[in-house]
Amino acid sequence: MEDILRPDQYDAVHQMKNGCILCGGVGSGKSRTALMYYLKTYGGWLSIRTGYLPPKNPEKLFVITTAKKRDSHEWETEMIPFHIDNYVVDSWNNIAKYKEEKGCFFIFDEQRVVGDPRKGAWVKAFLRIAKYNKWILLSATPGDKWDDYIPVFIANGFYKNKAEFESKHYVYNRWTSYPKVDRVLDEDLLNRLKYSLLVDIRYERHTEEHHEDVFCNFDFNLYRSTMKTRQWEGEPIETGAKLCYILRKILNSDEDRQVKLLELMEKHPRVIVFYNFDYERDILLSLQYGEGVAVAEWSGKKHEPIPADSEKWIYVAQYTANAEGWNCILTDTIIFFSQNYSYRTLVQACGRINRANTPFKDLYYYHFKCKFGIDLAISGALRNKKEFNERKYYEKLGG
Repeated sequence: MEDILRPDQYDAVHQMKNGCILCGGVGSGKSRTALMYYLKTYGGWLSIRTGYLPPKNPEKLFVITTAKKRDSHEWETEMIPFHIDNYVVDSWNNIAKYKEEKGCFFIFDEQRVVGDPRKGAWVKAFLRIAKYNKWILLSATPGDKWDDYIPVFIANGFYKNKAEFESKHYVYNRWTSYPKVDRVLDEDLLNRLKYSLLVDIRYERHTEEHHEDVFCNFDFNLYRSTMKTRQWEGEPIETGAKLCYILRKILNSDEDRQVKLLELMEKHPRVIVFYNFDYERDILLSLQYGEGVAVAEWSGKKHEPIPADSEKWIYVAQYTANAEGWNCILTDTIIFFSQNYSYRTLVQACGRINRANTPFKDLYYYHFKCKFGIDLAISGALRNKKEFNERKYYEKLGG
């Protein structure tokens, strides 16, 4: 009989406290660690040494997670060995339904409490829940800028509201038309507050990730003329967002990208392919992958399971719908047909196959991109673990 948790997970449980952020790479076992902490909060425990110690008068457990995790009943499966039966699992979209709950325990899975507490409905509901209940957050990527931590800082009582945080720490540029932070004051204090909340699961994986950039050709003349005329199919391009979309379409739609995908399919018989836009989906679903290759997808338009019974398959996955909240141990390969703007999304997507129970040691990730223009700019942002900003890129182009 194996223990219910690994030693590093037990260590994390002992470090956790109300209002903390449990951090661990995708597949590190945050769910089970969180459930053990829930038992411990009410005097319960589960291990080989102690057996099962039932909690004393545990409060009702609410798990707020992604819609896909809710629908797959992943959390319910994790609760079985803990004998937890008084619970609700729901998605972030429905968090407002629970804002009047009091005296309960909340696990907020896949951190979503970012944004302005004065405007965001999810953040408002979270702050209301945090005020009257015990709670913890789970995240593989808790945040890379201070704005990401403001709601959690408020919920822990470090600041009354966002205005107080900004007045103490942000110096804004007076000459821009949008809020731009020039300097951050007293970052030593902010770091102390942040690290007082972060609890890491220090999990040593048995896997090794191999990342390879696959550089694709594109229609340079079309790209250059579009930049020069700011027109597309005879119509003017009126916004920076539309220009970025069209420039990416020129790069992502090129046949060379499709050829390179088919070449990799000959090397890797089972592949997950991530994409961004609907036109990419149309390309991926229309390609001829050869005899015996099963094709399935999970997107905003269709939800199909991975064709696990096939020896050869391609699973077409949209970033927005698939970057988190599911896992696959049937393949060792992910192809990123186009780059996503968010480093956090990229990390989450990579984690779909890098699980503790994967039978593979070597995992392969192929990043399709062009050595030019907007693709280079996106690559630079991701390399620095940041999010690509369309508006700033457009301004650099003279927009």
